[in-house]
Amino acid sequence: MKKLAIFVDVQNIYYTCKEAYGRQFNYRKLWQHLGYEGEIDKAYAYAIHRGDDGQLKFQDALKHIGFEVKLKPFIQRSDGSAKGDWDVGITIDIMEAAAEVDAIILLSGDGDFGLLLGHVHHKYGVETQVYGVPQLTAKSLIDAATQFHPIDTALLL
Repeated sequence: MKKLAIFVDVQNIYYTCKEAYGRQFNYRKLWQHLGYEGEIDKAYAYAIHRGDDGQLKFQDALKHIGFEVKLKPFIQRSDGSAKGDWDVGITIDIMEAAAEVDAIILLSGDGDFGLLLGHVHHKYGVETQVYGVPQLTAKSLIDAATQFHPIDTALLL
């Protein structure tokens, strides 16, 4: 059975599903689907901590499904802009996991991860899968993955 590692860019998935479909992603359905593909060895969901009740319930639901939730504080800058992305953290965790699993599964549309997926595929021979909303996923990320899975209504709540 294939060993899988799942990495979810929660903010990216939330906003792309909301923009494209006006709906939320169904993490439980994804977990069930991937369970047929192999053994889920690692599963991380990267989110921003704002401390509101709805967000805490969502994070608890992710933990209940089986994800380890990694949080960063939400930072509001004085100019009104916000900071809170997990790109470096996701990259480090994928680099560490790539030597231990058969497949890296990334949920994101962020093209910055394309170079990373190409690197771990060539260095470790690991399969790289991407789940993303097709019209909001960078072509460079789609091209870098060994498999692209479009998020459509079948994976939404």
